[in-house]
Amino acid sequence: MSTDGNKAIVREFIEQVFERGQADAVDRLVTPDFVSHGLPGNGPEVMKEAIARVGRGLSDARFEIHEVVGEGELVAVRVESTATHSGDFMGMPATGKTYTIEELHLFRLLDGRVAEHWHQMDGLGMLKQLGVG
Repeated sequence: MSTDGNKAIVREFIEQVFERGQADAVDRLVTPDFVSHGLPGNGPEVMKEAIARVGRGLSDARFEIHEVVGEGELVAVRVESTATHSGDFMGMPATGKTYTIEELHLFRLLDGRVAEHWHQMDGLGMLKQLGVG
């Protein structure tokens, strides 16, 4: 697949999986042997479990894409994410507060699907905005 095609898939992944939390999109957009460098375990079920976990703790998630850079099978994305802490999340009871942080994601695609994912986020900034850091 072309670099532009891979970028389009990553944009769809961010919208469908990260922003909307659609588990059925995981089946379409990740490989059966998907590797997450940051979540415990691998495979599509790991991403579906993460969607469920995040959905229980955060609401009104939005991801504003600032840059998308691709070369071959790799696509890097810088986003600004915003969400409201509306339930238990990362061991913290709901605060009702909203946060906005920067995140970096790196995706490796294979045959039009996400095969690997790396993620870095401003966790300290998130905790400070939620009043728990």
